[in-house]
Amino acid sequence: MRSKTLVLTALLFSAGFCLAACPSADLTGDCFVDYEDFALMANRWLTTDPCIPDDMVYIPDGEFQMGDSFGEGGSDELPLHTVQLDSFAIGKFEVTNRQYCDYLNSAIGSSIYESGGTVYGSGNNQPYCGIWGSQIVYNGAVFTVRAKNGRDMSNDPMVKVCWYGAAAYCNWRSQQEEKEICYNTSDPNWPCDFSKNGYRLPTEAEWEYAARGGLSGRRFPWGDTITHTQANYYSSALYSYDISPTRGHHPTYATGSMPYTSPIGSFEANGYGLYDMAGNVWEWCNEWWQHGYYSSSPTNNPTGPITGMYRVLRGGNWLYDAYNCRVAYRELDNPHSQSDFHIGFRLVLDFQ
Repeated sequence: MRSKTLVLTALLFSAGFCLAACPSADLTGDCFVDYEDFALMANRWLTTDPCIPDDMVYIPDGEFQMGDSFGEGGSDELPLHTVQLDSFAIGKFEVTNRQYCDYLNSAIGSSIYESGGTVYGSGNNQPYCGIWGSQIVYNGAVFTVRAKNGRDMSNDPMVKVCWYGAAAYCNWRSQQEEKEICYNTSDPNWPCDFSKNGYRLPTEAEWEYAARGGLSGRRFPWGDTITHTQANYYSSALYSYDISPTRGHHPTYATGSMPYTSPIGSFEANGYGLYDMAGNVWEWCNEWWQHGYYSSSPTNNPTGPITGMYRVLRGGNWLYDAYNCRVAYRELDNPHSQSDFHIGFRLVLDFQ
């Protein structure tokens, strides 16, 4: 796959004199036709590759500046450093209530069980997800998606899902498509085998690279300001870059009981064709959180610490403000937690 990217990029560079004369070739909107524009164009061509599932987007290999370019975040967002990544595919959307229900209904009675409103793994007794407040219902035999104020919640992102429940879903989808599973659930740490060809959660670096959508040094996936027309988040006048004319929770989705999630694809995609990389729900990343690791992280395909107490979250959510929606912002949570109705996930697929 990497060679395909290089060939396409070379062809695009050779045609640069033609592209430079065409305003539509300035895909990043910075008034220049450069490598970032070529990478985005190559990505759009490559997403038609038959080996990429329809709900995934190809992300070309390359390097980017990881971290806070504005010096306005926490110390854990620094130092700004260059990271090199191989190509991968990532979900266009966060995993939905309907998709997660399909998994639960497939696994109930075999690899999962429900007790007291929580779903657990049968072989490990790890909590996978909470039911109350998650927009799914269990009647003792089948899981279904509820409606809220008459709105079908099937296409809203799954919430109240533990890190373990997200990883278990990755293994399940891998098995459904006859791929190798990535997570070893017999090990207490559930390590990810990156040599396998199945689904997994994104590394923190992959997530940020994909979220930036081919742009460099921007605060959000689309630019440096944010409004309710671009994301589902809590708008506040505390931040100069939050210029939304509506404040508080998103006026379209803050109805009925929480969570105030929005259906996937409700806002414009970023430059890579990914939706909700800012706002809607936090997204679990693969690695453990370890204090001090970020400042000394490897610069080539970093995969994070192998042990820890917490797992990394990225992307902000409907409950939190613009500060938390910045692409450089880092959050952490207990991987066992199934009480947060603003945490979800999306998938990654490697190319072997």
